Amino acid sequence: MPIELPDPIANYVAANARLDVDAMLRPFAPDAVVVDNGQRYEGTAQIRALFEREVIPAQAIFAPDSVRHESDRVIVEGAARGSFKGSPIRFTYDFALAGDGIAALEITL
Repeated sequence: MPIELPDPIANYVAANARLDVDAMLRPFAPDAVVVDNGQRYEGTAQIRALFEREVIPAQAIFAPDSVRHESDRVIVEGAARGSFKGSPIRFTYDFALAGDGIAALEITL
């Protein structure tokens, strides 16, 4: 059974499944922050560079299988598969939404 995700997150996940960087960026606010592997990326230019360096070459596709809401956060968990060592790896994506966009995302193992 598919899980129900808020539209900005669902749009991001769908774009990631196509490895479409432009569409992956669309749900993010211009001043969004992504923390991945302890590194902080601010704004769409830095987030684009992250996706182009880490996601696209590794063909890393995140497949969420659970979602929960905690306060003002949306916690999404699932496996990422691709052409990288250890694939698949289970990740937690911790989203903060603002308006109809993603304001922040923290990615952890």
